[in-house]
Amino acid sequence: MAKKEKAQYTKHLKFREILIFSLGLFGLQMIVFYLNSYQVEFYGATKMVPVDKMVIVPFIILGAKVVSAFFDPIIGNLIDRKKTGKLGKLKPFILYSIAPLLLFTILIYVKVPIKGFALYVWIFFTTTAWSIAMTVADVPSQAMSAVLTPDPTERTNVISFSGTLRSIGQAAPYVVVPIICAIVPSGASLVDGSLNASEYLVSAIVIGILGCLMLLLIVFVNKERVPYVTEKMSLKTTFEAIKGNKYLMLIMLSFFLGFGRHAAMAIQVQTATAILGSANKILILGLPSAAGTMTSMVLTPVLIKYFDERKVYVGLSFYGFATAILAFCLGKYTSYHMAGLVIGLFLMCLQFGAVNIMPMIMVADSVDYYEHKTGKRTEGIAYAVLSFSIKVTLALGAAVSLAVVYSSKVGYDATIPASEITKSTKDGVYFAYNLIPGISSFLAAIPILFYDLTKDKKKKISEELNARRAASENTESE
Repeated sequence: MAKKEKAQYTKHLKFREILIFSLGLFGLQMIVFYLNSYQVEFYGATKMVPVDKMVIVPFIILGAKVVSAFFDPIIGNLIDRKKTGKLGKLKPFILYSIAPLLLFTILIYVKVPIKGFALYVWIFFTTTAWSIAMTVADVPSQAMSAVLTPDPTERTNVISFSGTLRSIGQAAPYVVVPIICAIVPSGASLVDGSLNASEYLVSAIVIGILGCLMLLLIVFVNKERVPYVTEKMSLKTTFEAIKGNKYLMLIMLSFFLGFGRHAAMAIQVQTATAILGSANKILILGLPSAAGTMTSMVLTPVLIKYFDERKVYVGLSFYGFATAILAFCLGKYTSYHMAGLVIGLFLMCLQFGAVNIMPMIMVADSVDYYEHKTGKRTEGIAYAVLSFSIKVTLALGAAVSLAVVYSSKVGYDATIPASEITKSTKDGVYFAYNLIPGISSFLAAIPILFYDLTKDKKKKISEELNARRAASENTESE
């Protein structure tokens, strides 16, 4: 029996492969969060869009991302229909995404000499094209976590490690952009001043190239170890597969109810400018946020070992709600004293293991569940649903928080001096920064109360799938 247990948990991955996979996710998230955090501020700070029209921009971007999100299930379907090749099922799509992802990352930060409706069309077009390219990269790169190893325990460890690097990648622009500002002449310094158009563009070029090169490493180093059969599914059967996977539906519903959890990331630049006086002081917000998030990423796998996924996810979500209120009060009622900001943000971000790690684990488990139930393995569809959920909810959270920030009631304006920002503007920005994510965290927990794909059930499914695969291999060899 001991030998059987040992065989069951045979290590499939070397650390080098885990590291490369994680760096690929780091690179993609660095690109994604450069756009999420800086795109709207770019239009305002460079005066491409008039101040009184800035409230429109988040909804143009939201519309673009919703339109592009409908390509996610199509791309997932294409992945699951793809015939086996030298690169496998997922890696070819990552390869296809590199050139358009880099191109549109740069184009978004080109200050074009157009105004009015034509400018809004340009913003919509470039954002839609970028979002589609990002989907072609994101769906297969996330789905790789389900096929790197057939062992659910090892998979959880891989997702936890890669999730930590993903979260660091999300904060990486807050380090890279200030460094670029210190190098590019006639603009912001390392910590003070407003970014000019050249600094935004150079940052896009540097982050785009570095991120795409890291992502490309997955294609040449990582292996797809979980066997699969090409699934020739129509779009109708694709949606039936989504509907028939009850755990995937619960995860998607949780994302939509928790749409505001990433709102803070969308307005980091505006918050740094309003509260601290400079966009490049974003590090003061970013470092405690990153420290809290990474601590959560390390603790979450440990918590999962002692509790099940449902308890950890729900517990961290309710914790996020409570600490968001605490962080808001520590900031506002200490007049945004540095200590209050840092402590509040660190505590609030200890929830983010539930956001950054656990959906990846739960979607991978839902793929096993659906294969066990139907005999069909649909990583492409499952991770397309995850990508769709993340993309739409990120855009929705950003649109709502940015609409609050740029509303006439709050009155944020990227072009005015920091000394002229009023207390009511600071309070309004900080409300969007803390309480919108906190309320969303509470709501996100509700669907997961019904998620029971944990521990013994997962183990039973994994054992039966391994037995089926072994029997299939023996039949084919005969």
